[in-house]
Amino acid sequence: MTAGEQIGRQARYGLLLATLIAVYLLSALASGRPTQDAQLVLVVAVALIGLRNTDFPHRDAAGWAAVAGSVLAIALVASSDSPVARGIASIWTAILLLATVVIIVDGVLKLDTVTLQSIYAALSAYILIGLMFAAVFGAIDGLGGTDFFANGEAANLRTYQYFSFTTLTTLGYGDFTAAGSFGRAVAVLEAITGQVFLATLVARLVSAYRGPARRNPPPGDPSDGSAASNGSATPNGSAGSNGDAAPPELAARVEKANAGWGR
Repeated sequence: MTAGEQIGRQARYGLLLATLIAVYLLSALASGRPTQDAQLVLVVAVALIGLRNTDFPHRDAAGWAAVAGSVLAIALVASSDSPVARGIASIWTAILLLATVVIIVDGVLKLDTVTLQSIYAALSAYILIGLMFAAVFGAIDGLGGTDFFANGEAANLRTYQYFSFTTLTTLGYGDFTAAGSFGRAVAVLEAITGQVFLATLVARLVSAYRGPARRNPPPGDPSDGSAASNGSATPNGSAGSNGDAAPPELAARVEKANAGWGR
C-alpha cells in the first residue's frame, strides 16, 4: 500500500463515522417500517464506504450483493409486514453490519501508522457492533414468537437500539431486560464484546497515536536525537559524539604544560 493510497483510505473514515451517527440518530428518534427501510439504506451506504477503504479483491461483487440483498429485504417487509418478515430483514441487516465491522477492523490493522482517522475507524466499528446487536435483538423478537422484553415493554427499533447500546457500554439501567434465555445470552455476549473491543483495539490505537507535532519534531528538539550527534558540547565541557579533535592552539598549550611538569 502506497502512502497516497493509505491517506486516501483514511480520509474516508470520517465520512463513515458521520454516516453511522446519522444511522444511530435516525433509529433513536423515529420508529416504524419507513424508518427501518431508511436505516437499511444507510447501512448499505456504510458497507459501501467500508468496502472502498479495503483491498478486498471482490469489492464490486460484494457491493452489488449488499445492494441486491437489501432491496430484497425491503421488498419482503413491504409485501408482508409480518414479524417473521421483519425478523428476516433484521438478520440481513445484522449480517451486513458484521461484515462491515470485519472490513473496518481489518483495514485499521493493516495501516502502518496510527492517526486520528484510525481512531475514527475504531469508533465506527464500535458503533457498528451496537447497531448489529440491535438488529439481532429485532430478529430474535420477530422470529421467536414471544415478547423479547420482560414485563411487556414495547419492542421496536428504538428500544432494540437503546437496549443494545446500554448493554454494549455495560451501563445496565435495568429498565429493559430480555425475557428469554437466548436473548439474555446474546446480551451477555454483547457486553463481553464491548469490553474486549475497548480494552484491546481502541486502547491500543489511542496509546499508539502520535499527533503531527510528535511525528515531526522541530530541529534541535531532544526527541529527534539530533542534539547528541551534532557535535555540540555537553554540560561538562567535553566534545560531542562526532569525535572532533581539540583546536591546534589548545593542543600546543597542553603539550607545553606537560613538558614543563616533566622537567
